Amino acid sequence: MMKAMRTPRRHAGFSLIELMVVVAIVAILVAAAYPSYTDSVRRSNRSDARATLLQIAQNLERRFTENNAYTGATLNTAAATDVWPTATSTEGHYTISFSVAPSATAYTLRAVATGPQANDSECATMTLSHLGVRAPAACW
Repeated sequence: MMKAMRTPRRHAGFSLIELMVVVAIVAILVAAAYPSYTDSVRRSNRSDARATLLQIAQNLERRFTENNAYTGATLNTAAATDVWPTATSTEGHYTISFSVAPSATAYTLRAVATGPQANDSECATMTLSHLGVRAPAACW
């Protein structure tokens, strides 16, 4: 009788070296993509400040139309003179305040980044005045 020839079996699966190469490639891709992702999130969160400041400005203009002055307008005091009910922006990424108390004919609103958004060094503080002056211009 003839002995049956055995063919060598190839082992299925990955070797440790192949696995480590894949892990290294994934790590390099993540290291390159994550900073870009966080920057994109920061830039998109700026729209929260822009939208909130514009909404408050609209409420202030309505107040001016009714009272012929911005004087007495408040933020977050639970009074009838409030032009915005909270001290934060709609999404909560910014704290909203007046740079200077509104006068009869002028106001300047300020949005200061809070939480993770505070890492936004370019647009940590955004302002909007009664003349429509927006600062810093690159953030609008």
